[in-house]
Amino acid sequence: MQHWILATALLLAMGSANAQPKNEPAEKEKTWSVVPGTESVTKQSITVNGSKLNYTVQCGYMHLRNDTGKVIAKMFYTYYLKDGETPDKRPITFCFNGGPGSSSVWLHMGGIAPRRVLLDDEGKATTPPYKIVDNEYGWLDKTDLVFLDPISTGYSRPAPGEKAGQFHGYVEDISSVGAFVQTFLNKKQRWASAKYLAGESYGTTRAAGLSKYLQDRYRIYINGVILISAVLNFGSNDYYVGHDLPRVLYIPTFTAAAWYHKKLSPALQADLQKTLRESEAFAMGEYATALLKGGWLSQAEKEKVAEKMAYFTGLSKEYCLQSNLRVTEDRFYKQLRRTDGLTIGRLDGRFVGRDLEDAGESVSFDPSFANIDGPFTATMNDYFQRELKFTTEEDYNIFGNVRPWNYNNVQNQFLNVAESLRDAMAKNPSLKVYLGGGFYDFATPYFTAQYDLEHMQLRPEQRSRVRTHWYESGHMYYIHKPSLVQFKKDMDAFFDWNPGQ
Repeated sequence: MQHWILATALLLAMGSANAQPKNEPAEKEKTWSVVPGTESVTKQSITVNGSKLNYTVQCGYMHLRNDTGKVIAKMFYTYYLKDGETPDKRPITFCFNGGPGSSSVWLHMGGIAPRRVLLDDEGKATTPPYKIVDNEYGWLDKTDLVFLDPISTGYSRPAPGEKAGQFHGYVEDISSVGAFVQTFLNKKQRWASAKYLAGESYGTTRAAGLSKYLQDRYRIYINGVILISAVLNFGSNDYYVGHDLPRVLYIPTFTAAAWYHKKLSPALQADLQKTLRESEAFAMGEYATALLKGGWLSQAEKEKVAEKMAYFTGLSKEYCLQSNLRVTEDRFYKQLRRTDGLTIGRLDGRFVGRDLEDAGESVSFDPSFANIDGPFTATMNDYFQRELKFTTEEDYNIFGNVRPWNYNNVQNQFLNVAESLRDAMAKNPSLKVYLGGGFYDFATPYFTAQYDLEHMQLRPEQRSRVRTHWYESGHMYYIHKPSLVQFKKDMDAFFDWNPGQ
Protein backbone atom coordinates (compact mmCIF):
# COMPACT_ATOMS: atom_id res chain seq x y z
CA MET A 1 0.00 0.00 0.00
CA GLN A 2 1.32 3.40 -0.89
CA HIS A 3 2.74 5.52 1.92
CA TRP A 4 0.30 8.39 1.49
CA ILE A 5 -2.66 6.06 1.77
CA LEU A 6 -1.29 4.66 5.02
CA ALA A 7 -0.61 8.11 6.38
CA THR A 8 -3.99 9.56 5.56
CA ALA A 9 -5.91 6.49 6.65
CA LEU A 10 -6.44 8.26 9.97
CA LEU A 11 -9.02 10.48 8.36
CA LEU A 12 -11.43 7.88 7.05
CA ALA A 13 -10.08 4.71 5.60
CA MET A 14 -12.21 2.18 7.46
CA GLY A 15 -15.20 2.87 5.27
CA SER A 16 -17.03 -0.13 4.24
CA ALA A 17 -16.82 -2.26 7.26
CA ASN A 18 -20.18 -3.30 8.54
CA ALA A 19 -22.54 -1.31 10.18
CA GLN A 20 -25.83 -0.03 11.33
CA PRO A 21 -24.88 0.36 15.00
CA LYS A 22 -27.32 -1.69 17.04
CA ASN A 23 -27.51 -1.26 20.76
CA GLU A 24 -23.99 -2.03 21.89
CA PRO A 25 -23.72 -5.43 23.57
CA ALA A 26 -23.36 -5.53 27.32
CA GLU A 27 -19.73 -5.59 28.38
CA LYS A 28 -17.93 -6.30 31.58
CA GLU A 29 -17.51 -3.11 33.58
CA LYS A 30 -14.33 -1.14 32.97
CA THR A 31 -13.19 1.80 35.06
CA TRP A 32 -10.47 4.42 34.81
CA SER A 33 -8.38 5.77 37.66
CA VAL A 34 -5.89 8.63 37.77
CA VAL A 35 -2.30 7.41 37.83
CA PRO A 36 -0.61 9.08 40.85
CA GLY A 37 2.59 10.97 40.19
CA THR A 38 2.24 11.12 36.39
CA GLU A 39 0.51 14.48 36.02
CA SER A 40 2.49 17.59 35.12
CA VAL A 41 0.89 20.94 36.00
CA THR A 42 1.83 24.29 34.46
CA LYS A 43 0.39 27.78 34.70
CA GLN A 44 -0.10 29.73 31.45
CA SER A 45 -1.82 32.86 30.14
CA ILE A 46 -3.07 34.11 26.80
CA THR A 47 -4.85 37.18 25.46
CA VAL A 48 -8.22 36.49 23.84
CA ASN A 49 -10.47 39.25 22.48
CA GLY A 50 -8.25 41.82 24.19
CA SER A 51 -8.49 40.25 27.65
CA LYS A 52 -5.85 38.27 29.52
CA LEU A 53 -6.91 34.73 30.32
CA ASN A 54 -5.00 32.75 32.97
CA TYR A 55 -5.24 28.99 32.82
CA THR A 56 -3.79 25.74 34.12
CA VAL A 57 -2.67 22.78 31.99
CA GLN A 58 -2.63 19.27 33.43
CA CYS A 59 -1.03 16.40 31.47
CA GLY A 60 -1.22 12.85 32.72
CA TYR A 61 -2.53 9.32 32.49
CA MET A 62 -5.57 7.41 33.61
CA HIS A 63 -5.44 3.64 34.11
CA LEU A 64 -8.19 1.49 32.61
CA ARG A 65 -9.06 -1.46 34.84
CA ASN A 66 -11.16 -4.48 34.00
CA ASP A 67 -13.88 -5.92 36.24
CA THR A 68 -11.26 -7.70 38.38
CA GLY A 69 -9.35 -4.47 39.02
CA LYS A 70 -6.43 -5.37 36.78
CA VAL A 71 -4.83 -2.49 34.88
CA ILE A 72 -5.20 -3.18 31.15
CA ALA A 73 -4.30 0.19 29.61
CA LYS A 74 -3.33 3.78 30.26
CA MET A 75 -4.85 6.76 28.43
CA PHE A 76 -3.08 10.09 28.12
CA TYR A 77 -4.93 13.39 28.39
CA THR A 78 -4.19 17.11 28.32
CA TYR A 79 -6.59 19.20 30.40
CA TYR A 80 -6.93 22.98 30.05
CA LEU A 81 -8.96 24.85 32.63
CA LYS A 82 -9.50 28.54 33.10
CA ASP A 83 -8.32 29.80 36.48
CA GLY A 84 -10.71 31.28 39.02
CA GLU A 85 -13.87 29.54 37.80
CA THR A 86 -16.08 26.88 39.34
CA PRO A 87 -17.45 23.81 37.49
CA ASP A 88 -21.01 25.08 37.51
CA LYS A 89 -19.86 28.17 35.61
CA ARG A 90 -17.58 26.52 33.06
CA PRO A 91 -18.47 24.09 30.27
CA ILE A 92 -16.06 21.26 29.54
CA THR A 93 -15.36 19.87 26.06
CA PHE A 94 -13.77 16.48 25.33
CA CYS A 95 -11.78 16.66 22.08
CA PHE A 96 -10.36 13.92 19.85
CA ASN A 97 -9.37 13.24 16.27
CA GLY A 98 -10.17 10.19 14.24
CA GLY A 99 -8.58 7.70 11.91
CA PRO A 100 -9.23 5.49 13.64
CA GLY A 101 -5.62 5.56 14.76
CA SER A 102 -4.95 9.28 15.05
CA SER A 103 -3.85 11.10 18.16
CA SER A 104 -5.52 14.39 19.07
CA VAL A 105 -2.60 16.39 17.60
CA TRP A 106 -4.59 18.03 14.78
CA LEU A 107 -7.33 19.65 16.85
CA HIS A 108 -4.91 20.20 19.72
CA MET A 109 -2.27 22.13 17.77
CA GLY A 110 -4.45 23.32 14.91
CA GLY A 111 -7.27 25.48 16.10
CA ILE A 112 -8.81 24.71 19.51
CA ALA A 113 -6.13 24.86 22.21
CA PRO A 114 -4.51 28.10 23.47
CA ARG A 115 -1.38 27.38 21.40
CA ARG A 116 -1.15 26.41 17.72
CA VAL A 117 1.29 25.61 14.94
CA LEU A 118 2.42 28.64 12.99
CA LEU A 119 1.45 28.31 9.31
CA ASP A 120 0.99 31.01 6.71
CA ASP A 121 -2.51 32.41 6.16
CA GLU A 122 -3.27 29.84 3.45
CA GLY A 123 -2.23 27.00 5.74
CA LYS A 124 1.12 26.28 4.12
CA ALA A 125 3.99 25.12 6.31
CA THR A 126 6.79 27.52 7.14
CA THR A 127 10.45 26.59 6.80
CA PRO A 128 11.63 24.24 9.59
CA PRO A 129 12.25 24.42 12.47
CA TYR A 130 8.57 25.01 13.09
CA LYS A 131 7.11 27.32 15.71
CA ILE A 132 4.19 27.47 18.12
CA VAL A 133 2.28 30.72 18.67
CA ASP A 134 -0.54 31.89 20.91
CA ASN A 135 -3.92 30.96 19.47
CA GLU A 136 -6.28 33.85 20.00
CA TYR A 137 -8.91 31.84 18.09
CA GLY A 138 -8.98 28.95 20.58
CA TRP A 139 -11.97 27.98 22.67
CA LEU A 140 -10.67 28.36 26.21
CA ASP A 141 -12.52 31.63 26.74
CA LYS A 142 -15.75 29.65 26.24
CA THR A 143 -14.99 26.17 27.61
CA ASP A 144 -12.42 24.11 29.46
CA LEU A 145 -10.81 21.51 27.19
CA VAL A 146 -9.73 17.89 27.48
CA PHE A 147 -7.69 16.43 24.61
CA LEU A 148 -7.55 12.66 24.82
CA ASP A 149 -5.61 10.08 22.84
CA PRO A 150 -7.33 6.70 22.38
CA ILE A 151 -5.34 3.57 23.15
CA SER A 152 -2.33 3.03 20.83
CA THR A 153 -2.24 6.74 19.88
CA GLY A 154 -0.29 9.59 21.45
CA TYR A 155 1.19 8.37 24.73
CA SER A 156 -1.74 6.01 25.40
CA ARG A 157 -0.79 2.32 25.56
CA PRO A 158 -2.11 -1.11 26.51
CA ALA A 159 -0.61 -2.40 29.77
CA PRO A 160 2.35 -4.77 29.42
CA GLY A 161 1.13 -8.19 28.38
CA GLU A 162 -2.26 -6.90 27.21
CA LYS A 163 -3.33 -7.27 23.60
CA ALA A 164 -3.89 -3.95 21.87
CA GLY A 165 -6.64 -5.39 19.70
CA GLN A 166 -9.08 -5.43 22.61
CA PHE A 167 -9.29 -1.62 22.26
CA HIS A 168 -9.40 -1.41 18.47
CA GLY A 169 -12.97 -1.41 17.24
CA TYR A 170 -16.16 0.61 17.17
CA VAL A 171 -17.65 -0.84 20.38
CA GLU A 172 -14.26 -1.21 22.08
CA ASP A 173 -13.38 2.42 21.39
CA ILE A 174 -16.75 3.79 22.48
CA SER A 175 -16.54 1.73 25.66
CA SER A 176 -13.05 2.83 26.68
CA VAL A 177 -13.51 6.50 25.77
CA GLY A 178 -16.95 6.55 27.38
CA ALA A 179 -15.53 5.11 30.60
CA PHE A 180 -12.78 7.73 30.47
CA VAL A 181 -15.32 10.58 30.22
CA GLN A 182 -17.36 9.22 33.12
CA THR A 183 -14.30 8.79 35.35
CA PHE A 184 -12.85 12.17 34.38
CA LEU A 185 -16.06 13.87 35.48
CA ASN A 186 -15.75 12.08 38.81
CA LYS A 187 -12.05 12.60 39.45
CA LYS A 188 -12.00 16.24 38.32
CA GLN A 189 -15.40 17.07 39.88
CA ARG A 190 -16.97 18.27 36.62
CA TRP A 191 -20.45 16.79 36.85
CA ALA A 192 -21.91 20.29 37.39
CA SER A 193 -20.44 21.52 34.09
CA ALA A 194 -22.16 21.74 30.72
CA LYS A 195 -20.61 18.93 28.66
CA TYR A 196 -19.58 18.88 24.99
CA LEU A 197 -17.97 16.38 22.63
CA ALA A 198 -15.79 17.63 19.76
CA GLY A 199 -14.51 15.19 17.14
CA GLU A 200 -12.89 15.42 13.74
CA SER A 201 -13.22 12.85 10.92
CA TYR A 202 -13.63 9.39 12.52
CA GLY A 203 -13.71 11.43 15.72
CA THR A 204 -17.17 12.56 14.58
CA THR A 205 -18.12 8.88 14.31
CA ARG A 206 -16.89 8.47 17.88
CA ALA A 207 -18.66 11.61 19.10
CA ALA A 208 -22.00 10.61 17.58
CA GLY A 209 -21.70 7.11 19.05
CA LEU A 210 -20.71 8.52 22.43
CA SER A 211 -23.69 10.87 22.52
CA LYS A 212 -25.95 7.82 22.77
CA TYR A 213 -23.58 5.58 24.73
CA LEU A 214 -22.94 8.11 27.50
CA GLN A 215 -26.68 8.65 27.94
CA ASP A 216 -27.62 4.99 27.92
CA ARG A 217 -24.68 3.66 29.96
CA TYR A 218 -23.81 6.42 32.43
CA ARG A 219 -26.82 8.78 32.27
CA ILE A 220 -24.49 11.54 31.09
CA TYR A 221 -26.51 13.99 29.01
CA ILE A 222 -24.45 16.08 26.63
CA ASN A 223 -25.18 19.74 25.86
CA GLY A 224 -23.55 19.78 22.44
CA VAL A 225 -21.87 17.59 19.85
CA ILE A 226 -19.32 19.31 17.58
CA LEU A 227 -18.74 17.48 14.29
CA ILE A 228 -15.69 18.71 12.37
CA SER A 229 -15.35 17.17 8.89
CA ALA A 230 -17.95 14.55 9.62
CA VAL A 231 -18.40 10.94 8.60
CA LEU A 232 -21.63 9.60 10.08
CA ASN A 233 -22.82 7.05 7.53
CA PHE A 234 -20.07 5.12 5.78
CA GLY A 235 -22.56 4.00 3.17
CA SER A 236 -22.63 7.50 1.71
CA ASN A 237 -18.85 7.87 1.72
CA ASP A 238 -17.29 4.59 0.57
CA TYR A 239 -17.95 3.69 -3.05
CA TYR A 240 -17.23 0.57 -5.03
CA VAL A 241 -18.61 -1.17 -8.12
CA GLY A 242 -22.38 -1.41 -7.79
CA HIS A 243 -22.65 1.26 -5.09
CA ASP A 244 -22.99 4.66 -6.75
CA LEU A 245 -24.38 6.94 -4.02
CA PRO A 246 -20.96 8.28 -2.92
CA ARG A 247 -20.11 9.12 -6.54
CA VAL A 248 -23.11 11.43 -6.60
CA LEU A 249 -22.12 13.12 -3.35
CA TYR A 250 -18.49 13.67 -4.42
CA ILE A 251 -19.40 15.74 -7.50
CA PRO A 252 -19.67 19.10 -5.65
CA THR A 253 -16.21 18.55 -4.13
CA PHE A 254 -14.83 17.87 -7.62
CA THR A 255 -16.44 21.15 -8.64
CA ALA A 256 -14.97 23.06 -5.70
CA ALA A 257 -11.44 21.80 -6.43
CA ALA A 258 -11.78 22.53 -10.15
CA TRP A 259 -13.00 26.04 -9.28
CA TYR A 260 -10.03 26.64 -6.98
CA HIS A 261 -7.58 25.54 -9.69
CA LYS A 262 -9.42 27.59 -12.33
CA LYS A 263 -10.34 24.61 -14.49
CA LEU A 264 -14.01 25.53 -14.98
CA SER A 265 -15.62 27.68 -17.65
CA PRO A 266 -15.73 31.45 -17.02
CA ALA A 267 -19.44 31.24 -16.20
CA LEU A 268 -18.71 28.92 -13.28
CA GLN A 269 -15.57 30.71 -12.06
CA ALA A 270 -17.44 33.89 -11.15
CA ASP A 271 -19.08 32.80 -7.86
CA LEU A 272 -18.11 29.65 -5.90
CA GLN A 273 -21.29 29.49 -3.83
CA LYS A 274 -23.56 29.83 -6.85
CA THR A 275 -21.49 27.27 -8.77
CA LEU A 276 -21.70 24.76 -5.93
CA ARG A 277 -25.47 25.10 -5.75
CA GLU A 278 -25.67 24.36 -9.46
CA SER A 279 -23.29 21.41 -9.07
CA GLU A 280 -25.33 20.00 -6.19
CA ALA A 281 -28.50 20.24 -8.26
CA PHE A 282 -26.84 18.44 -11.17
CA ALA A 283 -25.44 15.74 -8.88
CA MET A 284 -28.77 15.02 -7.19
CA GLY A 285 -30.75 15.34 -10.43
CA GLU A 286 -29.47 14.38 -13.89
CA TYR A 287 -26.30 12.68 -12.67
CA ALA A 288 -27.94 10.59 -9.94
CA THR A 289 -30.68 9.56 -12.34
CA ALA A 290 -28.12 8.49 -14.94
CA LEU A 291 -26.25 6.29 -12.48
CA LEU A 292 -29.51 4.86 -11.16
CA LYS A 293 -30.52 3.83 -14.68
CA GLY A 294 -27.32 1.85 -15.23
CA GLY A 295 -27.73 -0.26 -18.36
CA TRP A 296 -31.08 1.38 -19.10
CA LEU A 297 -29.25 4.64 -19.86
CA SER A 298 -29.21 5.28 -23.61
CA GLN A 299 -26.02 6.32 -25.38
CA ALA A 300 -27.53 9.72 -26.20
CA GLU A 301 -28.36 10.28 -22.53
CA LYS A 302 -24.88 9.14 -21.53
CA GLU A 303 -23.26 11.61 -23.92
CA LYS A 304 -25.38 14.44 -22.54
CA VAL A 305 -24.58 13.62 -18.90
CA ALA A 306 -20.86 13.23 -19.69
CA GLU A 307 -20.80 16.68 -21.25
CA LYS A 308 -22.41 18.23 -18.20
CA MET A 309 -20.23 16.20 -15.85
CA ALA A 310 -17.17 17.58 -17.62
CA TYR A 311 -18.63 21.07 -17.27
CA PHE A 312 -18.84 20.72 -13.47
CA THR A 313 -15.58 18.84 -12.85
CA GLY A 314 -13.02 20.44 -15.15
CA LEU A 315 -12.32 17.06 -16.75
CA SER A 316 -12.82 16.29 -20.42
CA LYS A 317 -16.00 14.75 -21.74
CA GLU A 318 -13.92 11.92 -23.21
CA TYR A 319 -12.41 11.12 -19.81
CA CYS A 320 -15.84 11.06 -18.18
CA LEU A 321 -17.06 8.65 -20.87
CA GLN A 322 -13.95 6.49 -20.54
CA SER A 323 -14.67 6.28 -16.82
CA ASN A 324 -18.27 5.22 -17.49
CA LEU A 325 -19.42 8.44 -15.76
CA ARG A 326 -17.75 7.21 -12.57
CA VAL A 327 -14.51 9.07 -11.86
CA THR A 328 -12.96 7.88 -8.62
CA GLU A 329 -11.44 10.45 -6.29
CA ASP A 330 -7.92 8.98 -6.55
CA ARG A 331 -8.06 9.36 -10.34
CA PHE A 332 -9.34 12.90 -9.96
CA TYR A 333 -6.30 13.93 -7.86
CA LYS A 334 -4.09 12.92 -10.77
CA GLN A 335 -6.27 13.94 -13.69
CA LEU A 336 -7.41 17.47 -12.83
CA ARG A 337 -3.97 19.02 -13.38
CA ARG A 338 -2.24 16.26 -15.32
CA THR A 339 -1.43 18.59 -18.23
CA ASP A 340 0.33 20.88 -15.73
CA GLY A 341 2.36 17.98 -14.33
CA LEU A 342 0.74 18.47 -10.93
CA THR A 343 -1.45 16.48 -8.54
CA ILE A 344 -3.88 17.80 -5.93
CA GLY A 345 -4.41 16.88 -2.27
CA ARG A 346 -6.91 14.50 -0.71
CA LEU A 347 -7.26 16.17 2.68
CA ASP A 348 -7.22 19.58 1.05
CA GLY A 349 -7.63 19.96 -2.70
CA ARG A 350 -5.99 23.40 -2.66
CA PHE A 351 -2.53 21.86 -2.30
CA VAL A 352 -0.51 20.56 -5.23
CA GLY A 353 2.33 18.07 -5.57
CA ARG A 354 4.49 16.54 -8.26
CA ASP A 355 4.93 12.82 -8.76
CA LEU A 356 7.91 11.02 -10.26
CA GLU A 357 6.01 10.86 -13.55
CA ASP A 358 2.85 12.36 -14.98
CA ALA A 359 1.42 9.05 -16.18
CA GLY A 360 -0.45 6.66 -13.90
CA GLU A 361 -3.85 6.26 -12.35
CA SER A 362 -3.24 7.66 -8.87
CA VAL A 363 -0.89 9.91 -6.95
CA SER A 364 2.12 8.66 -5.01
CA PHE A 365 1.51 10.91 -1.99
CA ASP A 366 -0.96 13.42 -0.64
CA PRO A 367 0.64 16.90 -0.81
CA SER A 368 -1.89 18.32 1.64
CA PHE A 369 -0.91 15.74 4.27
CA ALA A 370 2.80 16.19 3.62
CA ASN A 371 2.27 19.91 4.28
CA ILE A 372 1.08 19.39 7.87
CA ASP A 373 2.82 16.16 8.89
CA GLY A 374 6.19 17.63 9.82
CA PRO A 375 5.02 20.86 11.49
CA PHE A 376 2.40 19.20 13.70
CA THR A 377 4.66 16.32 14.72
CA ALA A 378 7.59 18.53 15.66
CA THR A 379 5.60 21.15 17.54
CA MET A 380 3.49 18.62 19.45
CA ASN A 381 6.59 16.88 20.83
CA ASP A 382 8.34 20.16 21.61
CA TYR A 383 5.24 21.58 23.28
CA PHE A 384 4.86 18.66 25.69
CA GLN A 385 8.52 18.60 26.61
CA ARG A 386 9.46 22.27 26.90
CA GLU A 387 6.25 24.15 27.68
CA LEU A 388 4.12 21.60 29.52
CA LYS A 389 7.09 19.90 31.24
CA PHE A 390 5.79 16.42 30.49
CA THR A 391 8.60 13.95 29.91
CA THR A 392 8.51 10.25 29.13
CA GLU A 393 10.71 7.74 27.37
CA GLU A 394 7.79 6.72 25.13
CA ASP A 395 7.21 8.16 21.68
CA TYR A 396 4.14 10.27 20.99
CA ASN A 397 2.35 8.24 18.30
CA ILE A 398 0.86 10.75 15.86
CA PHE A 399 -0.68 7.66 14.24
CA GLY A 400 -1.03 4.38 16.05
CA ASN A 401 -1.28 0.94 14.50
CA VAL A 402 -4.91 0.03 15.19
CA ARG A 403 -5.48 -2.31 12.26
CA PRO A 404 -7.63 -4.27 11.94
CA TRP A 405 -10.43 -2.12 13.35
CA ASN A 406 -13.29 -4.28 14.58
CA TYR A 407 -16.83 -3.67 13.31
CA ASN A 408 -18.27 -6.99 14.46
CA ASN A 409 -20.99 -5.24 16.45
CA VAL A 410 -22.83 -4.82 13.15
CA GLN A 411 -23.07 -7.12 10.20
CA ASN A 412 -23.62 -6.79 6.46
CA GLN A 413 -24.31 -3.05 6.55
CA PHE A 414 -22.38 0.21 6.62
CA LEU A 415 -21.55 1.90 9.88
CA ASN A 416 -24.23 4.54 10.44
CA VAL A 417 -23.86 6.45 13.68
CA ALA A 418 -26.22 9.15 12.45
CA GLU A 419 -28.92 6.98 13.99
CA SER A 420 -27.08 6.98 17.33
CA LEU A 421 -27.01 10.77 17.23
CA ARG A 422 -30.69 10.95 16.29
CA ASP A 423 -31.54 8.66 19.21
CA ALA A 424 -29.54 10.84 21.61
CA MET A 425 -31.26 13.99 20.32
CA ALA A 426 -34.67 12.38 20.73
CA LYS A 427 -33.98 11.48 24.36
CA ASN A 428 -32.21 14.75 25.19
CA PRO A 429 -34.10 17.78 23.84
CA SER A 430 -31.28 20.07 25.03
CA LEU A 431 -28.65 18.42 22.82
CA LYS A 432 -27.49 20.69 20.00
CA VAL A 433 -25.18 19.92 17.10
CA TYR A 434 -22.57 21.86 15.14
CA LEU A 435 -21.72 20.34 11.75
CA GLY A 436 -18.80 21.83 9.81
CA GLY A 437 -16.78 20.93 6.74
CA GLY A 438 -14.45 22.22 4.06
CA PHE A 439 -15.35 22.56 0.39
CA TYR A 440 -11.97 21.14 -0.68
CA ASP A 441 -12.05 18.07 1.58
CA PHE A 442 -12.09 14.73 -0.29
CA ALA A 443 -11.71 12.59 2.86
CA THR A 444 -15.11 13.60 4.25
CA PRO A 445 -16.86 15.67 1.55
CA TYR A 446 -19.11 18.46 2.78
CA PHE A 447 -22.05 17.39 0.60
CA THR A 448 -21.85 13.86 1.99
CA ALA A 449 -22.14 15.24 5.52
CA GLN A 450 -25.09 17.38 4.43
CA TYR A 451 -26.74 14.34 2.85
CA ASP A 452 -26.28 12.28 6.03
CA LEU A 453 -27.84 15.07 8.09
CA GLU A 454 -30.85 15.37 5.80
CA HIS A 455 -31.39 11.60 6.00
CA MET A 456 -31.41 11.35 9.79
CA GLN A 457 -35.21 11.71 9.70
CA LEU A 458 -35.07 14.42 12.35
CA ARG A 459 -38.32 15.95 13.46
CA PRO A 460 -38.59 19.70 12.71
CA GLU A 461 -37.87 20.67 16.32
CA GLN A 462 -34.82 18.38 16.28
CA ARG A 463 -33.55 19.69 12.96
CA SER A 464 -33.70 23.22 14.38
CA ARG A 465 -31.04 22.16 16.90
CA VAL A 466 -28.43 21.56 14.19
CA ARG A 467 -26.29 24.30 12.68
CA THR A 468 -24.15 23.73 9.58
CA HIS A 469 -21.11 25.73 8.48
CA TRP A 470 -18.96 25.25 5.37
CA TYR A 471 -15.53 26.78 4.81
CA GLU A 472 -13.27 27.50 1.83
CA SER A 473 -10.65 25.08 3.10
CA GLY A 474 -10.05 21.35 3.43
CA HIS A 475 -10.33 18.58 6.02
CA MET A 476 -8.46 20.54 8.71
CA TYR A 477 -10.21 23.72 7.70
CA TYR A 478 -8.75 25.63 10.66
CA ILE A 479 -5.25 25.68 9.10
CA HIS A 480 -6.60 28.27 6.64
CA LYS A 481 -6.45 31.58 8.55
CA PRO A 482 -9.71 33.10 7.20
CA SER A 483 -11.53 29.83 7.95
CA LEU A 484 -10.00 29.69 11.44
CA VAL A 485 -11.27 33.20 12.16
CA GLN A 486 -14.76 32.27 10.96
CA PHE A 487 -14.63 28.94 12.81
CA LYS A 488 -13.99 30.82 16.05
CA LYS A 489 -16.98 33.10 15.43
CA ASP A 490 -19.19 30.12 14.64
CA MET A 491 -18.09 28.26 17.76
CA ASP A 492 -18.56 31.31 19.99
CA ALA A 493 -22.11 31.52 18.68
CA PHE A 494 -22.61 27.78 19.26
CA PHE A 495 -21.49 27.89 22.88
CA ASP A 496 -23.57 31.03 23.48
CA TRP A 497 -26.57 29.34 21.84
CA ASN A 498 -26.51 26.51 24.37
CA PRO A 499 -24.35 27.47 27.35
CA GLY A 500 -26.12 25.17 29.80
CA GLN A 501 -24.73 27.20 32.69
